[in-house]
Amino acid sequence: MDSQKSIVVIGFLGTQLDGGTAPGRWEKWRPSLSMLQHEDLQIARFELLYSPRFAKLAELVRADMTQVSPETVVNLVPMQTRDAWDFGDVYGALYDWVRHYPFDTERETYWAHITTGTHVAQICMFLLTEARHIPGVLLQTSPPKRQGGGNPGTYALIDLDLSRYDGLAQRFDQARNDAVTYLKGGIATRNAAFNALIDEVEHVAVRSRAPVLFIGPTGAGKSHLARRVFELKKAQHQVEGVFVEVNCATLQGDGAASTLFGHRKGAFTGAITERAGLLKAADKGVLFLDEIGELGLDEQAMLLKAIEEKRFYPMGSDREVSSDFQLIAGTHRDLRRDVAEGRFREDLFARINLWSYALPGLAQRSEDIEPNVDFLVERIGRELKRTARFNKEARERYLQFAQSRDALWRGNFRDLAGSVTRLVTLAEGGRITGALVDAEVDRLRWLWSDADVTQHDSVVARSLLDAGQWDALDLFDRVQLEAVLQVCVTSRSLSEAGRTLFQRSREAKVVVNDADRLRKYLLKYGIAWKDIDRARGVG
Repeated sequence: MDSQKSIVVIGFLGTQLDGGTAPGRWEKWRPSLSMLQHEDLQIARFELLYSPRFAKLAELVRADMTQVSPETVVNLVPMQTRDAWDFGDVYGALYDWVRHYPFDTERETYWAHITTGTHVAQICMFLLTEARHIPGVLLQTSPPKRQGGGNPGTYALIDLDLSRYDGLAQRFDQARNDAVTYLKGGIATRNAAFNALIDEVEHVAVRSRAPVLFIGPTGAGKSHLARRVFELKKAQHQVEGVFVEVNCATLQGDGAASTLFGHRKGAFTGAITERAGLLKAADKGVLFLDEIGELGLDEQAMLLKAIEEKRFYPMGSDREVSSDFQLIAGTHRDLRRDVAEGRFREDLFARINLWSYALPGLAQRSEDIEPNVDFLVERIGRELKRTARFNKEARERYLQFAQSRDALWRGNFRDLAGSVTRLVTLAEGGRITGALVDAEVDRLRWLWSDADVTQHDSVVARSLLDAGQWDALDLFDRVQLEAVLQVCVTSRSLSEAGRTLFQRSREAKVVVNDADRLRKYLLKYGIAWKDIDRARGVG
């Protein structure tokens, strides 16, 4: 308590607890009056809120309070409400008074009395204090064990600023850490960028109902993370429904709209029964649309309406149905490019891009390979009902390869899970030996061998483009871009690289501007010369 500030109490008249007109009322504990009976407490002002129908009682209580503490200013504040038990009515009246009250927090401290008044009034007082519309603390008063003799009982102050409570803060921090660990599947990931991403996803999952977009290559964990977000929302009572998942790349023709939005019987050839659709199935739950970039433009338009209005028309129906779902979308494509080229609606992209997260591939998270291998060995062992462990040499050999540039992890975590599954399955006596690891490394090299031109030798291009951009390129564009970039990284300047690349065509031009031609080509992919300098460690 700040002894330099005046204390102001704001509270409702207790029509029962504060009541009484006979002389015997002085033997009774009255909450509002009791605050003025504490000898060690000086109340400068008391704002006594009351319903006009109890004006006489309010006047009597004020007179008694003045008698007990003449130095306290007691203001009677009439509260005009139609129904004292109507939450909206009471909250509105109290809010209007609070909004115009001349709070002076530099000179006064405010105590909101929540012992008197109806339960509705007490709840409204609590909410206004919690929201800082009343910039103070809650005041709770209690009667003495034995009434009589002017015993004022006790009082307690409750500060709703939870940051003041170290114990509670630690519990909240632990709860949040548990939620983040849950989103990561219990794996102690080490990649700083990925951990920061998951921290923000946790915030969004429990605070927002807006769509979330996960961008990343196949196998990067989009579907797994989407389900984890749903389960976290479910645990936090953010959703009541189920998790509905569909890969939009599997939806074609009339089947796409029917699967998503449902249809009436006879809506098209083969529609022999009515179908509700996945959007309706996800009502009050979470809908995960993986590879959303594969949807047709018509389905995109219908989806936009469903997201914004929570209503849509099933195929063949002239009656809207409603579904209050929360959307998570996934894609490996660069939707920005698809928007520019007319393959994806700009308005839908803007709607789902409020919270977008680029999930890095496994090769970009080499420091997370070791904890994921340990996690998978244990999990797959449980699934197969057998215990398996690496010997020391085998573990070192496997991790050395898995974390090297030779390990492409083209299928990302699916490749890693498949690799560990083979090792655990083939481990004789539960021991994963060096021989098993050598055979598995050979298998992985063979698995990725057809990717040598487009993946393994494309080190520069893949370091300058994000995973979505690279995956969206045709083979022709990948090979051409990597060849251009290989020349760029071995050249001292943009002009030198341009002269090398346009050596023949420049001879036929009257005006030669090789650097400008090369600059424009690189900008198609969002690459500037400073990016190339960074890639080769210059500047």
